[in-house]
Amino acid sequence: MLSILINAYACSPHMGSEPGMAWNWCINLAKYCELHIITEGEFRDKIETTLPTLPQGKNMHFYYNPVSDEIRKMCWNQGDWRFYKYYKKWQWETYLMAKDICKQNHINILHQLNMIGFREPGYLWKIPNIPFVWGPIGGLKQFPTAYLEGCGLKMKLFNHIKNIINIAQIKYDKRVNKAFNRADLLISSIPDSYKAIKKYKDLESIIIPETGCFDIQENIVKNFKDECLHIMWVGKFDFRKQLPLALQILKKTQNPKLHLDIYGTGNDKQVQEVHDLAEKLQLNQSVTWHGNQPNKVIIEAMKKAHIFLFTSISEDTSTVVLEAVSNQLPVVCFDACGMGYVINEKVGRKIILSNPKQSINDFAKVLNELENDRNLLTEMAKNCKERQLELSWNRKAQQMIELYKQAIQQ
Repeated sequence: MLSILINAYACSPHMGSEPGMAWNWCINLAKYCELHIITEGEFRDKIETTLPTLPQGKNMHFYYNPVSDEIRKMCWNQGDWRFYKYYKKWQWETYLMAKDICKQNHINILHQLNMIGFREPGYLWKIPNIPFVWGPIGGLKQFPTAYLEGCGLKMKLFNHIKNIINIAQIKYDKRVNKAFNRADLLISSIPDSYKAIKKYKDLESIIIPETGCFDIQENIVKNFKDECLHIMWVGKFDFRKQLPLALQILKKTQNPKLHLDIYGTGNDKQVQEVHDLAEKLQLNQSVTWHGNQPNKVIIEAMKKAHIFLFTSISEDTSTVVLEAVSNQLPVVCFDACGMGYVINEKVGRKIILSNPKQSINDFAKVLNELENDRNLLTEMAKNCKERQLELSWNRKAQQMIELYKQAIQQ
């Protein structure tokens, strides 16, 4: 059995985002190999409560490198650049822990798993004579600036500067370059990452989305013959998610048989802005605001909904899109980022990134076409089961094990 040392800053059961991503990779990899996992201590209680309940738990050995509550708040406050100073220090301390683990155990692979952003590669690559795997690597996409129309000056400057910094870092950052050059295997989270690594580093990578589908055995039966089709939208009310675009799309359809169910929330200003827009567009009878709901409520809603509308323009692979596929919910999204890779014509429809006006027209046209062809929606829902298996966590783990073996044989 292979023995893998994994660096996963954020790792926790029963969560989404980075912590849930790392946890699901680990519990599925542990079916096939022994894992030594270094993580931050914020979710230690959850890990140690859950671990004994898993058959593969005996193959998972956790080591904790905790930080202060203040640093944890910085981590989850997106845009707080102060965090990277402490994160770099955490990575160095983790490297020292990793060296000790390697002395005490026979380690076959060093795997830098998360956080997935390329700008912090950690230091596992400094450990000699053991194959180094990095990825899934994300954070390399360029923000589509055409969609900054209507936002404030601060947001425009932030995203323009971030685009510039991303290119500068992958081209010139010495530690990032050393990690890229040392890696025996690079894994890209989305096609944008693959293209950037190929363009700026002239290196090959394997595309494996950072998150996966759960194996849901339940036989979900949807009724697409309902008079009104329920379109589901889930997310924070931040700029990347483009909720105002979704509202304008619904208005553009001019279709009384479409109803938008919105799950999520934002700060007071964001909430007020989208409610005002819905009123301005005279959509109050066509929209239901469900607020922030637990994941189990979201999942139950997915089983009953007819279409999942995902208008985000800048992220890697969203867990909620894969949850929609797992619950046999056809997806309509942009042909970009991770969703553009995981959604195909069998389970949904994709809209090319262009500009807000064109996108509103394109999305509205697709939604009206699907509302008018209920048999197609029924077929898409059935096809989701096959796509769910293709994107399943277990299949990803099996693929990773084969890649580990190839890295060892190089």
